[in-house]
Amino acid sequence: MKDRTKPIYLDYNATTPIDPRVVEAIQPYLTTFFGNPSSSHWYGVQARKAVSEARRQVAECIGAKPDEIIFTSGGSESNNMAVKGVALSRKDRGRHIITSKVEHPAIIEVCRWLEENGFQITYLSVDSTGMVNPEDIAAAIRSDTILITIMLANNEVGTVQPLQKIALTAHEKGVLLHTDAA
Repeated sequence: MKDRTKPIYLDYNATTPIDPRVVEAIQPYLTTFFGNPSSSHWYGVQARKAVSEARRQVAECIGAKPDEIIFTSGGSESNNMAVKGVALSRKDRGRHIITSKVEHPAIIEVCRWLEENGFQITYLSVDSTGMVNPEDIAAAIRSDTILITIMLANNEVGTVQPLQKIALTAHEKGVLLHTDAA
């Protein structure tokens, strides 16, 4: 008989249990090879080798070069780095960014920071299911639009955004597209 006193976890969009295979793979780096990979001592060298190998494996999976792979502490740091990085590196081309009103705080907060630093952000509304209309995105694109940032799946209601349509529009208009696919 099931234990009905234990709550059921339904927020797998936010986090999930670690797969036992991952636990097995990282176990040595939590107990034996726990050094700082930036250190020059033996423990650090072992950790650096593991990070280099992981970077190589990820790069191979997606057809990238190992030096193109950056590991971060999580989705918020990754989003912050990506959105600010694009905005600041392309500010000479324009200062307009498009997002939706229902983005994760990791996106909304960085967009607010960008507004405080001279960027203009268009926050698009969504329908009753949380879906952004790709036509609204197309209509919001201006000559100074440098980035569209729309999440893949809403972390509150689970709506999956029409990213393929959004990507086609972005590509046609020469605008970069970022998605929080965490």
